[in-house]
Amino acid sequence: MACLASLEKPGEVTVATQIGSLVYDSRNSLAKTALNANADYVLWLDSDMMFQSDVLKRLLKHAENGLDIVSGLYFRRAAPFTPVLFKELMRDGKPVEAKGFEDYPMDSLFEVDGCGFGCVLMNTDVLVEMALEFNQWFNPTNGFGEDLSFCIRAKALGYKIWCDSSIKLGHVGHLIVDENVYLSANQKG
Repeated sequence: MACLASLEKPGEVTVATQIGSLVYDSRNSLAKTALNANADYVLWLDSDMMFQSDVLKRLLKHAENGLDIVSGLYFRRAAPFTPVLFKELMRDGKPVEAKGFEDYPMDSLFEVDGCGFGCVLMNTDVLVEMALEFNQWFNPTNGFGEDLSFCIRAKALGYKIWCDSSIKLGHVGHLIVDENVYLSANQKG
């Protein structure tokens, strides 16, 4: 909550929260809220994320440069603390075992096949088009969770998904997992 309270909000920004045990229901509800509010963008921030106050401003710069879906960099809360980024989710229209992105480019903007939604900014046009095509957003499919299911649908519509690994977040668990924890645990850097 301290991170959210210190979030720099350029322009007109509305904060909406949702509580529920089914994450996909909560995300679907927030998507409807954003569309009903005629929002241009949605910033998805999970409650267990720690982030810098300028995260929204930095992600909006990418959106202003035409990127429709952009994630910051965060890691799983359990060892081996891998990035919540994926190189490949589907092949020839069929699901594959999700391939992680352990060798991500550091401090760079790069395309991914999928990402977790702990910190993602998206243009609401993606939500509109996805609703028209699939009549859903975050409902799980193909054995994937709600976030990767969304990514699969977005990719099917031709959207690209990006990660800016210079936007670093902490993932709160038994400890705060960030890039330093990942690099230490995996003896990199």
